[in-house]
Amino acid sequence: MSAQDWIVAAGAFALGACLGSFLNVVAYRLPRGLSFVTPRSACPTCGEPIAARDNIPLWSFVRLLGRCRWCGQPIPWRYVGVEALMGVLTAAAAFQHLRPPGLDGALAAAAVTVFVGGLLVVALVDLERHIIPDQLSKPGILAGAIASALAPGLHPAFLHVTGIPALDATLDALAGALAAAGALWAVARAAAVVFRQEALGLGDVKLVAAMGAFLGLVGVGLAALAAVLLGTVIGIVVLVVRRSRYLPFGPFLAAGGILVALWPRAMLAALAWWSAFVAGLLDGTGANG
Repeated sequence: MSAQDWIVAAGAFALGACLGSFLNVVAYRLPRGLSFVTPRSACPTCGEPIAARDNIPLWSFVRLLGRCRWCGQPIPWRYVGVEALMGVLTAAAAFQHLRPPGLDGALAAAAVTVFVGGLLVVALVDLERHIIPDQLSKPGILAGAIASALAPGLHPAFLHVTGIPALDATLDALAGALAAAGALWAVARAAAVVFRQEALGLGDVKLVAAMGAFLGLVGVGLAALAAVLLGTVIGIVVLVVRRSRYLPFGPFLAAGGILVALWPRAMLAALAWWSAFVAGLLDGTGANG
């Protein structure tokens, strides 16, 4: 990496940490129907409003040694974790699309940052409240289509119909939204018939529609596959450790979407490796093939 790359990454990380602080507010207040602007953030234990000097992302947590200035109770690690994670994700988006810097790359980096930030909120809300807010999913479908039109490099267009990059990317985004939502809805209905109870909610269907609009037809399929694999592995672990059968699917969809949005080539390479590995197992060669 050049010195310019490091400067861009550092600036993007700082911006992402600030966005992460805001996302913490959104994830807490959105499902409760509260305003994102007022009142000012407060300590969850004593209710004392947090002063601006104590609300600096990452730094305030370190300076206060992870405790509230007023009551001394520990500040949940989730808050600083979201700030740090969003900083890393924003830096990754900048690193992917701003080399070299340009308007198209800046638009794509901004779209990816908004997308992964929304998915992070979805994961937090679904883990805490077991819901996926329509306030994020429904506007996300339109936002993804607009972002695809403004930044055709946001995702490789699988559909080459018109020869116009912006229009092809938009058509691919709409096809991704419709195909993903239709496929997951069909799976949800089939699961409800087989298990005689709802296995997937409509919130998941709306979420994959928004993901399809941002990632395109191929990208959303790859994200869904990653979500299923992650959900299967972690679900087995949770079942063994906690003896619990319920696990929200939204966080796994969010994880799959973030991985594909930021590292599409790596995810395609992983899929190719996994396909070859499974094919080797099926034909009896396994890892020695």
